[in-house]
Amino acid sequence: MKLVAATGNAHKLREIRQILQGYEVLSAAEAGFSGEIEETGKSFLENALLKARAVAYALKLPALADDSGLSVDALGGAPGIYSARYSGGGDKENRALLLKNLSGKEDRRAHFCCAVALVLPDGTEYTAEGRTFGTILEKERGNGGFGYDPLFFSEDLQKTFAEAAEEEKNAVSHRGRALLALKKQL
Repeated sequence: MKLVAATGNAHKLREIRQILQGYEVLSAAEAGFSGEIEETGKSFLENALLKARAVAYALKLPALADDSGLSVDALGGAPGIYSARYSGGGDKENRALLLKNLSGKEDRRAHFCCAVALVLPDGTEYTAEGRTFGTILEKERGNGGFGYDPLFFSEDLQKTFAEAAEEEKNAVSHRGRALLALKKQL
């Protein structure tokens, strides 16, 4: 099955391709989609559906989109759906703001959530969600991953996602779990 990943994030695209081996996964740009999709949803699932629908209907191809983020208990679930734009800067600035906002807090429990949506050109929709739990460290560890990975200490792996090999991370990550749940539906 050929499908278009409705993302401009090269890190996410690589993970999707690794997890969905056996599927031909094109980036939106490779498939000829150049539009911007505004994420106006109030949940990860709403945003994933917005992106997948826009690409599927524009290209007349099956489109897969994800929306994911970090939710920190002590911050009332923030940064949540605003994870990628939490600080208004990039990954480094987002991590710095997260550490600042958690300064002095003992409860550092957190989880990543990912919602995936596969939309077919005929309007058929498949969705799934995945979560992974851990804590936010006080200092970054590891050189791999992206986003909040250097701060997220995985309960499953007993190390940060930035310290984990890609295969290890994908086996327990929120995106890996969501995509595997979606794959089972197909």
